[in-house]
Amino acid sequence: MLRFMPVGDSMTIGSAGEHTWRYRLWRHLRGAYGGPFTFVGPRETLYDKEADAPTSLAYADPAFPRAHLAGWGEGWLHMAPLIGDAVRVHRPGVLLVSLGLIDLGFYTNAEQTAENVRAFVAGARAADPRIRMVLLPVIPNIRAAADAPFAEQVDRFNVLLAKAVADLDEPRSPLLLASPPEGYDVHTDTYDGTHPNARGEHLIAEAFAGAMREAWGVGGASVA
Repeated sequence: MLRFMPVGDSMTIGSAGEHTWRYRLWRHLRGAYGGPFTFVGPRETLYDKEADAPTSLAYADPAFPRAHLAGWGEGWLHMAPLIGDAVRVHRPGVLLVSLGLIDLGFYTNAEQTAENVRAFVAGARAADPRIRMVLLPVIPNIRAAADAPFAEQVDRFNVLLAKAVADLDEPRSPLLLASPPEGYDVHTDTYDGTHPNARGEHLIAEAFAGAMREAWGVGGASVA
């Protein structure tokens, strides 16, 4: 069975009442992937904005494998120390990673964030030398439109992320750099300039699905 672990920040964990891109990808793979698969990870909840805590199970459709390693306000900085244990315990074959916006916004600059990417990859491989990873570039949010230095950091990090993928890719543990979600617009594909609405969820899911489809033949036609 192919075991996926979604790893991410608030765009991946989602909040109460949402489907999440994890659900959209599961729906796609259920129809397009020709073998058994599931999602794994140490967490299952959504973020509850009223409680200001990741305590909700109020998915728009809860009937899917909801496991993940994602957290509201967490980035590469937070996940790098956690990934080794998560891989050892939950045994994913593929990590689907969307991180970096929160790092650049609050914790680390582009170069420091890129070093945390490398620490994350090393930690995952120490737990499973054959693990595969799909990494999504940072999607600029509404802040990038008004904050030029922040926008420059996002662009710089995405260049460094591509370099890290090229440097660290190896046959027994391949790394894929997904393309940015095609046509993604923070004005129409998010509900607040950062977090995806239903269309945005589909586009992010397709970015992961497209990378795996092109490189590994996993899945079929585009996410519907």
